[in-house]
Amino acid sequence: MKKSIVFVLLVMNFSFLNAQTYKEWVRKADSCYTAENYTLSVNYYSKAFKLEQKSFVDFYNAGCAASKAEENKKAFKWLNLAIDKGYENITHIQIDNDLKRLHGEKEWKKTIEKLQKKLDIIGVNYDKVLEKQLAEIYTEDQEIRGEFMNVYKASKPDKKKIDSIGKIMRKKDSINLIKVMKILDERGWLGKNVVGEQGNKTLFLVIQHSDLQYQQKYLPMLREAVKNGNASAGNLAYVEDRVALREGRRQIYGSQAAKNKKTNKMYISPMIDPDNVDKRRAEVGLGSMAEYAAKMNIEWNLEQYKKELPETEKLENIKN
Repeated sequence: MKKSIVFVLLVMNFSFLNAQTYKEWVRKADSCYTAENYTLSVNYYSKAFKLEQKSFVDFYNAGCAASKAEENKKAFKWLNLAIDKGYENITHIQIDNDLKRLHGEKEWKKTIEKLQKKLDIIGVNYDKVLEKQLAEIYTEDQEIRGEFMNVYKASKPDKKKIDSIGKIMRKKDSINLIKVMKILDERGWLGKNVVGEQGNKTLFLVIQHSDLQYQQKYLPMLREAVKNGNASAGNLAYVEDRVALREGRRQIYGSQAAKNKKTNKMYISPMIDPDNVDKRRAEVGLGSMAEYAAKMNIEWNLEQYKKELPETEKLENIKN
């Protein structure tokens, strides 16, 4: 009888361990990646991919985790699967600090060539001049932010370095903004059918990193572009949220986070109707709040968030 009970308990425990969903494994993988436990992150991604193999974003992130964990074989396997599933951002993959240690491997050249061949086929009718210009802007925008985050996330951040890199970043942003404003004013918000997915995303990134007055100016254009299928609804959500907070309003989609200077901890900035945020996020193609928070190493607890809202609203000067 005791043996039977023990067997039943073992089966129940085994079933529980295997009851984790794909999203739950990915969430754990993202949390470990943020905490710089790359080996465990790789382990969780491996478990996730046994259940599902659809998202090029997850495969790409898994490739980054594997690279940091010095598991090159898995890194290349997952990066190639990311390309097969729809990954197109060739500029980003080449400047991503997580992947730099792979650049000396023979497989790296093959991976980049594979992606380039795919892009050559997809982009046969793109505006090549603008596509190249936007790729250069993307590199300027992302490389300096990579440098900034490396210093910012250090165990003992160097304030002088942060200020110095921040000054350079603001200068680059102002130059990039001038270039992108010229494109937007003359051509409108160009879709990926004209400048590719990476070029289209670059337009969003530069406006997202600009001052409030420029975000306010181009927000209507971005809204119209989403209606016409020329921009991502998810990207629009990020700009909507940033503008709302800068204007002293609550955000809508929970895409913006901030650091509490007293506790030195990150938190999700104030939002409207927190109970239904996952529904709103799903409507624009964004994952759940729990998934998003995990990527920033924030523990998402809806009830606790609502309790703390009055305090966070004071921290961010929310007026209405």
